[in-house]
Amino acid sequence: MGQSTMRSNFLSFTGRAKILHMSWFAFFVTFLVWFSHAPLLVMIQESMGLTDQQIKVLLILNVALTIPARIVTGMLVDSYGPRKTYSVLLLATAGLCFFFAVSTSFEMLALARFLMGFVGAGFVIGIRIISEWYPAKQLGLAEGIYKGMGNVGSAVAAVTLPALALIFGGDDGWRYATAVTGVIALVFAGIYYMSVTDTPVGSTYFKPNKSGGLELTSKRDFFFCLLMNIPIFGALAVLTWKVAGLGLLNELAATIVYALLIGFYFLQASQLFKVNKEMLQAAPMDEILQYKFSQVAILSVAYAVTFGAELAVVSMLPLFFKNTFLVPIALAGIFGACFAVIDVISCPSGGFISDKFGRKNSLVILLGGAAVGFFLMSLITPEWPIALAVVAMMFCSFFLGSAAGCVFAVVPLIKRRLTGQIAGMVGAYGNIGAVLFLTVFSFVSPSVFFLTIAGGIALATVCAMFLNEPKGPMAEIMPDGTVQLIDVH
Repeated sequence: MGQSTMRSNFLSFTGRAKILHMSWFAFFVTFLVWFSHAPLLVMIQESMGLTDQQIKVLLILNVALTIPARIVTGMLVDSYGPRKTYSVLLLATAGLCFFFAVSTSFEMLALARFLMGFVGAGFVIGIRIISEWYPAKQLGLAEGIYKGMGNVGSAVAAVTLPALALIFGGDDGWRYATAVTGVIALVFAGIYYMSVTDTPVGSTYFKPNKSGGLELTSKRDFFFCLLMNIPIFGALAVLTWKVAGLGLLNELAATIVYALLIGFYFLQASQLFKVNKEMLQAAPMDEILQYKFSQVAILSVAYAVTFGAELAVVSMLPLFFKNTFLVPIALAGIFGACFAVIDVISCPSGGFISDKFGRKNSLVILLGGAAVGFFLMSLITPEWPIALAVVAMMFCSFFLGSAAGCVFAVVPLIKRRLTGQIAGMVGAYGNIGAVLFLTVFSFVSPSVFFLTIAGGIALATVCAMFLNEPKGPMAEIMPDGTVQLIDVH
């Protein structure tokens, strides 16, 4: 009875299930808009007279801002609540989409796509609201459904927007097609605001004691966090180097950007110190109020190699199948899309497995499966039957998506009031992984690329062995100063 009741709860549109479905659709809309330009790039290039280099720049700029934006959005959702934060983000999404649609120069297109990177940060908002509504025993599956269904937004954009642009016709067809996604975001911003609440009736929405940086609970964790922030700015430096290599930035401009990134790192470090100053100067806090930042670091590494690999592989798979098996580009595109679409099954599966068999063991096994999958893909040659290559790809994709779903089954169980910020850091590492893997891909063959990802996932699997299985209650301080214990089983 328990299983059927659980399924019916997820399929209904009342109570917590309504919050889940409204939130995954909000995430879906942000991804629909964020990736709306990708399937229309050929049309945009022809109507705007853009060079191949300029198109590459647009693709890079589209993801550049997402890395810091996920961290900022995590802070906002913890402080102001998911309902307000998601609604405002959807409004901003619509505005940026319209700005892109009416752009008349490459510079306007580039600015629009750069700012659009903030849209990709919407993901972390839903992680927090679902953790408020679902009990721990169902949380992994709920977060997996949210992640899996939301990710489909990019695939739906790829399938529908080119046809929509052709229906509108003319050189401006792409403008109308992208603007339609903006209208959807605008309308749903109002619907979301009127339809959800941050918590169930009677529940407390725990907020950080201070804003501006992640609250930490030990001196060791403070320095560990400073160290984990370095790759965030390092990935932005790599993106700057790539843009400079394409000729958009001259040497002086690139140097200024590098200097600004160093400055922003030290600014963030000072904010982190300001937030944690009292903790650093006081005696160690009670153990029940502490959380281990190492948990955040392990999940960040795991998400870097899972979602990062997915973003990197999806962008190169169509060309890989076309060149390896000499299939038509349309068929190769379908194979590539399958890698992402399987998230609909794999992310909820990973969350369910995590709920059922334990957080740590599930993550280790699923990461191990993904490493094996990429090792198999590194062995693919033109002599392979294409069906076997597709099976290897789907095997790899399932374990990769399941491991990513498993990561976010653990994130809300670390520290409730900091869930948005923790999700923001873990999510940012997903984009860092994509930057790292795509940079590697620009220097090596596809087989070496797949083997590199397999090695990265194997390393993350070892790290996951040090993850602490959530046990016992999570302690949060109530507004009146009393301590409330939250079950994480």
